[in-house]
Amino acid sequence: MVERSAGRWVIVALVFCAVMLNYVDRQILALLKPTLEQQFGWSDQDYGNMASAFQFAAAVAFLGTGWLIDRAGLRLGFALGVAVWSLAGMAHAFATSVAGFIGARIVLGAAESVGTPAAVKSAATYFEAKDRSIALGIGNTAPNVGAILTPLFIPALAVAFGWKAAFLVAGGLGLLWVVAWFAVKVPPAVSEGEGPAPIRWVDLLRDRRTAAIAIAKVLSDQVWFFMLSWLPDLFHRLFGLQQGTVGLPVAIVYTLAACGALTGGWLPTRLIARGWSVNRARKGSLLLYGLLILPVPVVLYLESPWIAALVLGLGLFAHQGFSTNVFALTTDVIPARIVGSTIGIAAFCGNLGSIAMIQLSAWSLGHGWGYAPMLVICAFSYLAALGFIQLLIPRIEPAR
Repeated sequence: MVERSAGRWVIVALVFCAVMLNYVDRQILALLKPTLEQQFGWSDQDYGNMASAFQFAAAVAFLGTGWLIDRAGLRLGFALGVAVWSLAGMAHAFATSVAGFIGARIVLGAAESVGTPAAVKSAATYFEAKDRSIALGIGNTAPNVGAILTPLFIPALAVAFGWKAAFLVAGGLGLLWVVAWFAVKVPPAVSEGEGPAPIRWVDLLRDRRTAAIAIAKVLSDQVWFFMLSWLPDLFHRLFGLQQGTVGLPVAIVYTLAACGALTGGWLPTRLIARGWSVNRARKGSLLLYGLLILPVPVVLYLESPWIAALVLGLGLFAHQGFSTNVFALTTDVIPARIVGSTIGIAAFCGNLGSIAMIQLSAWSLGHGWGYAPMLVICAFSYLAALGFIQLLIPRIEPAR
Protein backbone atom coordinates (compact mmCIF):
# COMPACT_ATOMS: atom_id res chain seq x y z
CA MET A 1 0.00 0.00 0.00
CA VAL A 2 1.34 3.44 -0.95
CA GLU A 3 1.85 5.93 1.90
CA ARG A 4 -1.11 8.33 1.90
CA SER A 5 0.88 11.61 1.84
CA ALA A 6 2.65 10.60 -1.38
CA GLY A 7 0.06 8.22 -2.76
CA ARG A 8 -2.73 10.78 -2.89
CA TRP A 9 -0.82 12.60 -5.66
CA VAL A 10 -0.61 9.31 -7.53
CA ILE A 11 -4.41 9.26 -7.28
CA VAL A 12 -4.51 12.81 -8.72
CA ALA A 13 -2.29 11.69 -11.61
CA LEU A 14 -4.52 8.68 -12.34
CA VAL A 15 -7.70 10.77 -12.19
CA PHE A 16 -6.06 13.31 -14.52
CA CYS A 17 -5.19 10.58 -17.05
CA ALA A 18 -8.69 9.08 -16.88
CA VAL A 19 -10.43 12.40 -17.53
CA MET A 20 -7.98 13.26 -20.30
CA LEU A 21 -8.67 9.89 -21.99
CA ASN A 22 -12.37 10.62 -21.53
CA TYR A 23 -12.02 13.72 -23.72
CA VAL A 24 -9.80 11.92 -26.22
CA ASP A 25 -12.43 9.21 -26.75
CA ARG A 26 -15.28 11.66 -27.18
CA GLN A 27 -13.42 13.87 -29.70
CA ILE A 28 -12.16 11.17 -32.08
CA LEU A 29 -15.40 10.95 -34.05
CA ALA A 30 -15.46 14.71 -34.70
CA LEU A 31 -11.84 14.70 -35.89
CA LEU A 32 -12.38 11.74 -38.22
CA LYS A 33 -15.74 13.02 -39.49
CA PRO A 34 -14.54 13.85 -43.06
CA THR A 35 -12.96 10.41 -43.52
CA LEU A 36 -15.94 8.52 -42.12
CA GLU A 37 -18.43 10.63 -44.09
CA GLN A 38 -16.64 9.71 -47.29
CA GLN A 39 -16.44 6.02 -46.45
CA PHE A 40 -19.97 5.52 -45.11
CA GLY A 41 -21.87 8.26 -46.97
CA TRP A 42 -23.09 10.06 -43.83
CA SER A 43 -25.19 13.21 -44.04
CA ASP A 44 -24.77 16.15 -41.66
CA GLN A 45 -27.99 15.05 -39.99
CA ASP A 46 -26.54 11.57 -39.41
CA TYR A 47 -23.56 13.09 -37.65
CA GLY A 48 -25.83 15.44 -35.69
CA ASN A 49 -27.86 12.46 -34.49
CA MET A 50 -24.68 10.77 -33.26
CA ALA A 51 -23.61 13.89 -31.36
CA SER A 52 -27.05 14.35 -29.83
CA ALA A 53 -27.23 10.69 -28.81
CA PHE A 54 -23.92 11.02 -26.96
CA GLN A 55 -24.92 14.19 -25.11
CA PHE A 56 -28.35 12.94 -24.10
CA ALA A 57 -27.03 9.56 -22.95
CA ALA A 58 -24.41 11.30 -20.81
CA ALA A 59 -27.02 13.60 -19.26
CA VAL A 60 -29.38 10.78 -18.30
CA ALA A 61 -26.55 8.54 -17.07
CA PHE A 62 -25.33 11.21 -14.63
CA LEU A 63 -28.36 10.39 -12.50
CA GLY A 64 -27.05 6.85 -12.08
CA THR A 65 -23.27 7.08 -12.22
CA GLY A 66 -22.99 9.35 -9.19
CA TRP A 67 -25.17 6.89 -7.29
CA LEU A 68 -22.99 4.02 -8.57
CA ILE A 69 -19.82 5.68 -7.29
CA ASP A 70 -21.37 6.17 -3.83
CA ARG A 71 -22.90 2.68 -3.62
CA ALA A 72 -20.19 0.53 -5.22
CA GLY A 73 -17.33 2.60 -3.86
CA LEU A 74 -14.85 4.82 -5.66
CA ARG A 75 -12.30 2.17 -6.65
CA LEU A 76 -14.73 -0.30 -8.21
CA GLY A 77 -17.18 2.25 -9.61
CA PHE A 78 -14.52 4.36 -11.33
CA ALA A 79 -12.76 1.32 -12.80
CA LEU A 80 -16.04 -0.06 -14.11
CA GLY A 81 -16.88 3.23 -15.81
CA VAL A 82 -13.47 3.58 -17.49
CA ALA A 83 -13.53 -0.05 -18.66
CA VAL A 84 -16.98 0.29 -20.22
CA TRP A 85 -16.25 3.59 -21.97
CA SER A 86 -12.93 2.22 -23.29
CA LEU A 87 -14.65 -0.83 -24.76
CA ALA A 88 -17.38 1.40 -26.21
CA GLY A 89 -14.69 3.58 -27.81
CA MET A 90 -13.06 0.52 -29.34
CA ALA A 91 -16.46 -0.67 -30.62
CA HIS A 92 -16.52 2.30 -33.02
CA ALA A 93 -13.83 0.50 -35.03
CA PHE A 94 -16.26 -2.34 -35.78
CA ALA A 95 -19.34 -0.23 -36.61
CA THR A 96 -20.46 -0.30 -40.24
CA SER A 97 -23.71 1.70 -40.16
CA VAL A 98 -25.15 4.89 -38.72
CA ALA A 99 -27.11 2.82 -36.19
CA GLY A 100 -23.92 1.04 -35.13
CA PHE A 101 -22.09 4.31 -34.50
CA ILE A 102 -25.07 5.74 -32.64
CA GLY A 103 -25.17 2.65 -30.41
CA ALA A 104 -21.47 3.00 -29.65
CA ARG A 105 -21.91 6.72 -28.91
CA ILE A 106 -24.79 6.04 -26.51
CA VAL A 107 -22.74 3.54 -24.47
CA LEU A 108 -19.69 5.81 -24.61
CA GLY A 109 -21.64 8.85 -23.39
CA ALA A 110 -23.36 6.92 -20.60
CA ALA A 111 -20.12 5.38 -19.31
CA GLU A 112 -18.05 8.57 -19.60
CA SER A 113 -20.47 10.31 -17.23
CA VAL A 114 -18.77 8.43 -14.39
CA GLY A 115 -15.69 10.65 -14.78
CA THR A 116 -17.00 13.84 -13.15
CA PRO A 117 -18.50 12.37 -9.93
CA ALA A 118 -15.52 10.02 -9.57
CA ALA A 119 -13.01 12.87 -9.91
CA VAL A 120 -14.79 15.00 -7.31
CA LYS A 121 -15.24 12.07 -4.94
CA SER A 122 -11.52 11.24 -5.30
CA ALA A 123 -10.66 14.70 -3.98
CA ALA A 124 -13.22 14.39 -1.18
CA THR A 125 -11.94 10.93 -0.21
CA TYR A 126 -8.15 11.23 -0.45
CA PHE A 127 -7.60 14.88 0.55
CA GLU A 128 -8.30 16.94 3.61
CA ALA A 129 -10.55 19.96 3.05
CA LYS A 130 -7.65 22.44 2.90
CA ASP A 131 -5.99 20.63 -0.04
CA ARG A 132 -9.01 19.65 -2.13
CA SER A 133 -9.07 22.79 -4.26
CA ILE A 134 -5.56 22.12 -5.56
CA ALA A 135 -6.38 18.49 -6.36
CA LEU A 136 -9.57 19.52 -8.14
CA GLY A 137 -7.76 22.27 -10.03
CA ILE A 138 -5.18 19.83 -11.36
CA GLY A 139 -7.90 17.36 -12.32
CA ASN A 140 -9.92 20.07 -14.03
CA THR A 141 -7.06 20.80 -16.43
CA ALA A 142 -7.39 17.31 -17.92
CA PRO A 143 -10.30 18.13 -20.31
CA ASN A 144 -8.28 21.01 -21.73
CA VAL A 145 -5.17 18.90 -22.19
CA GLY A 146 -7.30 16.30 -23.94
CA ALA A 147 -8.84 19.00 -26.14
CA ILE A 148 -5.35 20.21 -27.11
CA LEU A 149 -3.58 16.87 -27.63
CA THR A 150 -6.30 14.95 -29.47
CA PRO A 151 -6.22 17.09 -32.66
CA LEU A 152 -2.42 16.80 -32.69
CA PHE A 153 -2.14 13.01 -32.49
CA ILE A 154 -5.38 11.32 -33.60
CA PRO A 155 -5.40 12.52 -37.25
CA ALA A 156 -1.74 11.52 -37.64
CA LEU A 157 -2.46 8.11 -36.13
CA ALA A 158 -5.40 7.62 -38.48
CA VAL A 159 -3.32 8.57 -41.52
CA ALA A 160 -0.49 6.21 -40.56
CA PHE A 161 -2.51 3.17 -39.47
CA GLY A 162 -6.11 3.76 -40.54
CA TRP A 163 -9.11 5.28 -38.76
CA LYS A 164 -9.91 2.09 -36.87
CA ALA A 165 -6.53 2.23 -35.15
CA ALA A 166 -7.38 5.60 -33.60
CA PHE A 167 -10.39 4.13 -31.78
CA LEU A 168 -8.57 0.93 -30.79
CA VAL A 169 -5.46 2.65 -29.43
CA ALA A 170 -7.42 5.20 -27.37
CA GLY A 171 -9.68 2.50 -25.93
CA GLY A 172 -6.70 0.27 -25.20
CA LEU A 173 -5.07 3.03 -23.17
CA GLY A 174 -8.21 3.19 -21.04
CA LEU A 175 -8.01 -0.53 -20.29
CA LEU A 176 -4.36 -0.12 -19.24
CA TRP A 177 -5.52 2.67 -16.92
CA VAL A 178 -7.90 0.24 -15.19
CA VAL A 179 -4.98 -2.10 -14.44
CA ALA A 180 -2.96 0.79 -12.98
CA TRP A 181 -5.94 2.00 -10.90
CA PHE A 182 -6.30 -1.37 -9.17
CA ALA A 183 -2.54 -1.69 -8.71
CA VAL A 184 -2.33 1.51 -6.62
CA LYS A 185 -3.68 1.29 -3.08
CA VAL A 186 -3.79 4.47 -1.01
CA PRO A 187 -5.50 4.81 2.39
CA PRO A 188 -8.27 7.44 2.24
CA ALA A 189 -8.13 10.65 4.25
CA VAL A 190 -11.91 10.56 4.75
CA SER A 191 -13.91 7.36 5.10
CA GLU A 192 -16.49 6.63 2.42
CA GLY A 193 -18.60 5.02 5.12
CA GLU A 194 -19.12 1.47 6.30
CA GLY A 195 -20.86 -0.55 3.59
CA PRO A 196 -23.24 0.88 1.00
CA ALA A 197 -24.17 4.48 1.77
CA PRO A 198 -27.89 4.88 2.52
CA ILE A 199 -28.74 7.50 -0.07
CA ARG A 200 -32.26 8.90 -0.21
CA TRP A 201 -32.67 10.87 -3.41
CA VAL A 202 -35.65 12.74 -2.06
CA ASP A 203 -33.41 14.16 0.65
CA LEU A 204 -30.77 15.20 -1.89
CA LEU A 205 -33.34 16.88 -4.13
CA ARG A 206 -34.83 18.81 -1.21
CA ASP A 207 -31.41 20.04 -0.08
CA ARG A 208 -30.74 23.72 -0.85
CA ARG A 209 -27.05 22.88 -1.30
CA THR A 210 -27.85 20.41 -4.08
CA ALA A 211 -30.04 23.03 -5.77
CA ALA A 212 -27.27 25.64 -5.57
CA ILE A 213 -24.68 23.32 -7.10
CA ALA A 214 -27.10 22.15 -9.81
CA ILE A 215 -28.03 25.71 -10.84
CA ALA A 216 -24.36 26.70 -10.91
CA LYS A 217 -23.62 23.71 -13.15
CA VAL A 218 -26.46 24.61 -15.54
CA LEU A 219 -25.30 28.21 -15.91
CA SER A 220 -21.60 27.35 -16.29
CA ASP A 221 -21.78 24.09 -18.26
CA GLN A 222 -23.86 25.71 -20.98
CA VAL A 223 -20.90 27.99 -21.72
CA TRP A 224 -18.36 25.15 -21.78
CA PHE A 225 -20.36 22.93 -24.13
CA PHE A 226 -21.25 25.87 -26.35
CA MET A 227 -17.56 26.64 -26.78
CA LEU A 228 -16.66 22.98 -27.24
CA SER A 229 -19.26 22.59 -30.01
CA TRP A 230 -19.07 25.92 -31.83
CA LEU A 231 -15.64 27.47 -31.27
CA PRO A 232 -14.08 26.37 -34.61
CA ASP A 233 -17.19 27.57 -36.47
CA LEU A 234 -17.05 30.89 -34.63
CA PHE A 235 -13.49 31.51 -35.84
CA HIS A 236 -14.55 30.49 -39.35
CA ARG A 237 -17.59 32.79 -39.46
CA LEU A 238 -16.08 35.83 -37.77
CA PHE A 239 -12.55 35.71 -39.18
CA GLY A 240 -12.75 33.46 -42.26
CA LEU A 241 -10.38 30.83 -40.85
CA GLN A 242 -10.48 27.52 -42.69
CA GLN A 243 -10.13 24.05 -41.17
CA GLY A 244 -6.38 23.96 -41.74
CA THR A 245 -5.74 27.25 -39.91
CA VAL A 246 -8.28 27.19 -37.09
CA GLY A 247 -6.38 24.72 -34.90
CA LEU A 248 -3.82 27.10 -33.38
CA PRO A 249 -6.22 29.80 -32.10
CA VAL A 250 -8.46 27.07 -30.66
CA ALA A 251 -5.43 25.52 -28.96
CA ILE A 252 -4.59 28.93 -27.45
CA VAL A 253 -8.11 29.16 -26.01
CA TYR A 254 -7.88 25.75 -24.35
CA THR A 255 -4.35 26.35 -23.08
CA LEU A 256 -5.61 29.40 -21.21
CA ALA A 257 -8.55 27.32 -19.97
CA ALA A 258 -6.11 24.81 -18.46
CA CYS A 259 -4.33 27.65 -16.66
CA GLY A 260 -7.68 28.76 -15.25
CA ALA A 261 -8.31 25.34 -13.75
CA LEU A 262 -4.93 25.44 -11.99
CA THR A 263 -5.48 28.93 -10.58
CA GLY A 264 -8.98 27.88 -9.50
CA GLY A 265 -7.40 25.38 -7.17
CA TRP A 266 -4.47 27.52 -6.07
CA LEU A 267 -6.24 30.82 -5.37
CA PRO A 268 -8.71 29.83 -2.60
CA THR A 269 -6.09 27.60 -0.99
CA ARG A 270 -3.72 30.58 -0.84
CA LEU A 271 -6.42 32.86 0.54
CA ILE A 272 -7.34 30.36 3.25
CA ALA A 273 -3.66 30.06 4.19
CA ARG A 274 -3.60 33.85 4.61
CA GLY A 275 -6.42 33.65 7.16
CA TRP A 276 -9.55 34.01 5.02
CA SER A 277 -12.53 31.89 5.95
CA VAL A 278 -13.58 29.12 3.55
CA ASN A 279 -16.76 31.08 2.82
CA ARG A 280 -14.91 34.29 1.94
CA ALA A 281 -12.14 32.56 -0.04
CA ARG A 282 -14.49 30.37 -2.06
CA LYS A 283 -17.03 33.07 -2.92
CA GLY A 284 -14.36 35.68 -3.49
CA SER A 285 -12.72 33.38 -6.04
CA LEU A 286 -16.07 32.71 -7.73
CA LEU A 287 -16.69 36.47 -7.96
CA LEU A 288 -13.29 37.11 -9.54
CA TYR A 289 -13.85 34.49 -12.25
CA GLY A 290 -17.38 35.73 -12.83
CA LEU A 291 -15.99 39.19 -13.57
CA LEU A 292 -13.19 37.95 -15.83
CA ILE A 293 -15.59 36.47 -18.39
CA LEU A 294 -17.60 39.68 -18.88
CA PRO A 295 -15.51 40.91 -21.90
CA VAL A 296 -16.32 37.84 -24.06
CA PRO A 297 -18.89 39.61 -26.34
CA VAL A 298 -16.13 42.02 -27.41
CA VAL A 299 -14.91 39.38 -29.91
CA LEU A 300 -17.81 40.39 -32.18
CA TYR A 301 -16.04 43.72 -32.81
CA LEU A 302 -12.47 42.47 -33.19
CA GLU A 303 -10.60 42.12 -36.48
CA SER A 304 -7.76 39.89 -35.31
CA PRO A 305 -8.43 36.18 -34.61
CA TRP A 306 -5.42 36.13 -32.30
CA ILE A 307 -6.78 38.85 -30.04
CA ALA A 308 -10.14 37.08 -30.18
CA ALA A 309 -8.40 33.86 -29.09
CA LEU A 310 -6.97 35.68 -26.07
CA VAL A 311 -10.37 37.16 -25.13
CA LEU A 312 -12.14 33.81 -25.52
CA GLY A 313 -9.23 32.14 -23.75
CA LEU A 314 -9.71 34.53 -20.83
CA GLY A 315 -13.37 33.53 -20.86
CA LEU A 316 -12.60 29.81 -20.61
CA PHE A 317 -9.82 30.60 -18.11
CA ALA A 318 -12.59 32.10 -15.99
CA HIS A 319 -14.93 29.17 -16.66
CA GLN A 320 -12.42 26.57 -15.52
CA GLY A 321 -11.49 28.57 -12.43
CA PHE A 322 -15.17 28.97 -11.60
CA SER A 323 -15.93 25.31 -12.32
CA THR A 324 -13.07 24.13 -10.11
CA ASN A 325 -14.48 26.15 -7.23
CA VAL A 326 -18.01 24.81 -7.79
CA PHE A 327 -16.60 21.30 -7.45
CA ALA A 328 -14.63 22.35 -4.39
CA LEU A 329 -17.76 23.98 -2.93
CA THR A 330 -19.47 20.60 -3.27
CA THR A 331 -16.75 18.90 -1.23
CA ASP A 332 -16.97 21.76 1.30
CA VAL A 333 -20.65 21.38 2.07
CA ILE A 334 -21.57 17.81 1.07
CA PRO A 335 -20.44 14.72 3.08
CA ALA A 336 -17.92 12.59 1.16
CA ARG A 337 -20.19 9.53 1.08
CA ILE A 338 -22.84 11.33 -1.01
CA VAL A 339 -20.63 13.63 -3.07
CA GLY A 340 -20.92 11.36 -6.12
CA SER A 341 -24.71 11.39 -6.11
CA THR A 342 -24.87 15.15 -5.61
CA ILE A 343 -22.45 15.84 -8.46
CA GLY A 344 -24.34 13.34 -10.62
CA ILE A 345 -27.59 15.28 -10.16
CA ALA A 346 -25.86 18.59 -10.82
CA ALA A 347 -24.08 17.27 -13.92
CA PHE A 348 -27.36 15.87 -15.26
CA CYS A 349 -28.87 19.35 -15.00
CA GLY A 350 -25.78 20.93 -16.53
CA ASN A 351 -25.76 18.60 -19.54
CA LEU A 352 -29.45 19.13 -20.27
CA GLY A 353 -28.95 22.89 -20.02
CA SER A 354 -26.06 22.66 -22.46
CA ILE A 355 -28.25 20.91 -25.04
CA ALA A 356 -30.58 23.92 -24.91
CA MET A 357 -27.64 26.28 -25.46
CA ILE A 358 -26.37 24.26 -28.43
CA GLN A 359 -29.84 24.28 -30.00
CA LEU A 360 -30.16 28.03 -29.36
CA SER A 361 -26.87 28.49 -31.21
CA ALA A 362 -28.17 26.62 -34.25
CA TRP A 363 -31.42 28.63 -34.22
CA SER A 364 -29.62 31.96 -33.80
CA LEU A 365 -27.19 31.29 -36.63
CA GLY A 366 -29.98 30.04 -38.89
CA HIS A 367 -32.08 33.18 -38.28
CA GLY A 368 -29.33 35.73 -38.82
CA TRP A 369 -28.65 36.64 -35.18
CA GLY A 370 -25.14 35.25 -35.28
CA TYR A 371 -23.20 34.55 -32.11
CA ALA A 372 -24.25 37.68 -30.22
CA PRO A 373 -27.05 36.12 -28.07
CA MET A 374 -24.87 33.23 -26.90
CA LEU A 375 -21.84 35.40 -26.11
CA VAL A 376 -24.00 37.74 -24.00
CA ILE A 377 -25.38 34.73 -22.13
CA CYS A 378 -21.82 33.50 -21.57
CA ALA A 379 -20.78 36.85 -20.14
CA PHE A 380 -23.44 37.01 -17.41
CA SER A 381 -24.01 33.34 -16.59
CA TYR A 382 -21.36 33.19 -13.88
CA LEU A 383 -22.46 36.20 -11.88
CA ALA A 384 -26.00 34.80 -12.03
CA ALA A 385 -24.69 31.44 -10.78
CA LEU A 386 -22.87 33.12 -7.89
CA GLY A 387 -26.07 34.98 -7.02
CA PHE A 388 -27.95 31.68 -6.68
CA ILE A 389 -25.12 30.19 -4.61
CA GLN A 390 -25.25 33.15 -2.22
CA LEU A 391 -29.04 32.91 -2.00
CA LEU A 392 -29.12 29.17 -1.28
CA ILE A 393 -25.85 28.83 0.68
CA PRO A 394 -25.50 32.16 2.54
CA ARG A 395 -22.53 30.81 4.47
CA ILE A 396 -20.33 27.84 3.58
CA GLU A 397 -20.06 25.50 6.53
CA PRO A 398 -17.88 22.36 6.40
CA ALA A 399 -19.82 19.13 5.87
CA ARG A 400 -20.15 16.87 8.88
